[in-house]
Amino acid sequence: MTHSPKSCQADYLVIGSGVAGVRAAIELSQSGTVLVLAKSDLSESATAYAQGGIAVALSDEDEIGLHQQDTINAGDGLCRPDTVALLVEEGPKYITQLIEWGTEFDRAGTKLAFTREAAHSRSRILHAHGDSTGREISRALLSRAHTIPHLHLRAHAFTTELILENGRAAGVRFLDETDASLHEVRAGAILLATGGLGQLYRETTNPDVATGDGMAIAYESGAVLSDMEFVQFHPTALAIKGAPRFLLSEALRGEGGILRNINLERFMKRYHEAQELAPRDVVARAIVSEMHKTDSQHVYLDMTEKPKDFLEKRFPRIYATCLGYGLDLATDLAPVSPAAHFMMGGVKTDLWGRTSIPGLYAAGETAATGVHGANRLASNSLLEGLVFGARSGTAMMQDAPGSRKKQLNMPGSPVPKPGKASNAHAAAQKAKPPASAALQKLREVMWKQVGILRNGKELKAAIDSLKSLEIPLADKNGRCDHELKNLHALGILIARCALAREESRGSHYRSDFPYRDDDKFQKHSQISLHQAPSFLS
Repeated sequence: MTHSPKSCQADYLVIGSGVAGVRAAIELSQSGTVLVLAKSDLSESATAYAQGGIAVALSDEDEIGLHQQDTINAGDGLCRPDTVALLVEEGPKYITQLIEWGTEFDRAGTKLAFTREAAHSRSRILHAHGDSTGREISRALLSRAHTIPHLHLRAHAFTTELILENGRAAGVRFLDETDASLHEVRAGAILLATGGLGQLYRETTNPDVATGDGMAIAYESGAVLSDMEFVQFHPTALAIKGAPRFLLSEALRGEGGILRNINLERFMKRYHEAQELAPRDVVARAIVSEMHKTDSQHVYLDMTEKPKDFLEKRFPRIYATCLGYGLDLATDLAPVSPAAHFMMGGVKTDLWGRTSIPGLYAAGETAATGVHGANRLASNSLLEGLVFGARSGTAMMQDAPGSRKKQLNMPGSPVPKPGKASNAHAAAQKAKPPASAALQKLREVMWKQVGILRNGKELKAAIDSLKSLEIPLADKNGRCDHELKNLHALGILIARCALAREESRGSHYRSDFPYRDDDKFQKHSQISLHQAPSFLS
């Protein structure tokens, strides 16, 4: 074990290997040396778990303006119009580029195949291998990144903190889990692209790595965070005892799936005129309401009107996973319930990924650009990572021009390409230890009191419970302790911002303030280490 950190220098540093991080790294490689740090395998990110697809106005029947309006409508009055305009206008360019880089989206003959999801007015969702869109995009981006000699990708490197010098982000400290060594990396500009924080909740569709690390270390360094009260709960996660909360994509409902309560009644018509294709927050609350009414732990997703060969071809991964748990989607009803899925808020940025700390940038789910408002439109997340990852890379090059060095003495060696993992990297992939009692308590409090349905009394109780929770001091050589510390800090922030927003909007629903209040709260919340929650237009 090394007691003093090993040190090195890069032109640019990217934390996270999902779509936002790798796309930014490819952009940055034009200007200098780039180091990408991933705390697990390079492919272990929310990107790889994204089933439904990526939204883009590229079909003959679609228009950029319609995609823009659908995004704004879903955001429930809180999207930043300029950010949304950038997303939908620049999206086609970056998707076309992905295809040129070898991304294999599904096609109908020679034309791209588009499908529809909830709250979209047109069929504009591109998918790959049926329901493995994120995995395919990740494959294509990582494949391109591996061809760039001065772009180094390092797995099993857990970033523990930012290094600030004269108020500017100057580097990070990280733990190499393959040998427990400590490292410092200095860089001219740093991008946080560490994804979301779904592991904060007892029920989540997110991978184990989604512990909000980028948001937490930015907060600890004094960065402003925004819209932390807006956590999206996906309506339909597989609800089988003992099984992980595997996501049953919204595309299933886009292809005609029906929601039924345990009495087999179709219920969505009682909640929204769009029924199963209503916005996610509406569907999630409707399911919770039906579960309460029928005293059940789930509702059913009914795909039995679709033939088996269609389901196997359109949703191969979902179909096979369900079959592994004894469910044949062609003949059986799938038990589903909501689970934490996506964070609309995060580290506050401008249109170029700049945060409130000079030299520090954020992109993807880690960032709060305002593009999603109070409720993300389905399949806009991969597009956000792609567009704003690239834009952040551009800004970083402009703000901190690289030296165009082509060789760099990285700590250790660049990670081997897929299929050539070293024994050290294989050792670092061992199963995570069971959740500690403190983590279990944290997740339970967040799920029950800071979840889909909220009220002031429970939010205050949650804050008290979380503040009194004994969190062990983070062992400088222990990733799990750091993750718990990060989740604990973020849980308190979410509860504080949710308590301050005395209205219901998008994914944030207060039973004691059940209506939207545009006069007081058509504003974005912000919070920092030295500032209580406040609201700014």
